[in-house]
Amino acid sequence: MLRTRVDRYFVELNTSCPYGKEYRACFYQALFGPLTDRAMELFLAAGYRRNGNCLYTMHCRQCNACVPIRMNPHNFRPNRNQKRTLKRNQDLSISYEPVRVDDEHLELCDRFLTVRYPQEQNSGDSYYGGFFCNTIVNSMCIDYRLDDRLVGSSIVDLGQNWLNAVYFYFDPDEKKRSLGTFNIITLVNTCLEMGMDFLYLGYFIEGVGAMSYKKNFHPHQLFLDNQWRTIE
Repeated sequence: MLRTRVDRYFVELNTSCPYGKEYRACFYQALFGPLTDRAMELFLAAGYRRNGNCLYTMHCRQCNACVPIRMNPHNFRPNRNQKRTLKRNQDLSISYEPVRVDDEHLELCDRFLTVRYPQEQNSGDSYYGGFFCNTIVNSMCIDYRLDDRLVGSSIVDLGQNWLNAVYFYFDPDEKKRSLGTFNIITLVNTCLEMGMDFLYLGYFIEGVGAMSYKKNFHPHQLFLDNQWRTIE
C-alpha cells in the first residue's frame, strides 16, 4: 500500500557501488519534506534508508548483497565477545546531543574517512551537509568520549517505537576497542531505556567487514523477499 502511493515520486540513480562491489549500484530514491513518525516507521519497515532528506532503497540489476537488518532490543542476547567489548569500554562517557556541525566532530569524521575510505573524495563537511543533517525526521548524535576527547559519534534517527542507525564514525587509533560493536550495544540499551521495539541497523552485506559484523548480534531480522525473517 505504501509503495503504490509513493512510487511516482521516486527516481533511479545509477552509480558505482559505494561498498566496492563490481556491479553498478542503483539507488531508488526520492526527496521528502517532513515526515510523520508513523510514515518513517513504515518506510523503515519496508526496507528503506535515509540519506539527508532523501529516502532510498536499492534496485541494483545484478546484485542483491545489500540486505536491511534490524533487531528487537528486548530479545538481544550478547555473546562473550560483546560482553568483553562492553567491559573494555567502561571508561568511556556517553552523551546524547543534537546533530551539530563543529570543528571537533568534523575533524574526527575527516580522520575516519581518510583512513577507512582513502580512495574516495569524502569529507566531514559533505557527510554532515548531505547525509547526516536533515529536516524530515528527528535525529540526534550519541558521543563517546575518553576523558574529554571525542573518540566516536553515532548519528541516529528516532521515533516513538524505533531507532534508526544512520552512521557511526570513530577514532581510527582506537580500533582495538571495537567501537562499532560498543555503539550497537549502546543503541540497544538506548532503545530499552526509551521503550522502543525496533532498532534498524542499515544494511548487512556479506563480505564487507564494515557491514557484516552486524550479523553477530542475535537474534536479528533480515529483510528478504519483502519480509522480515528472524535469524536466531
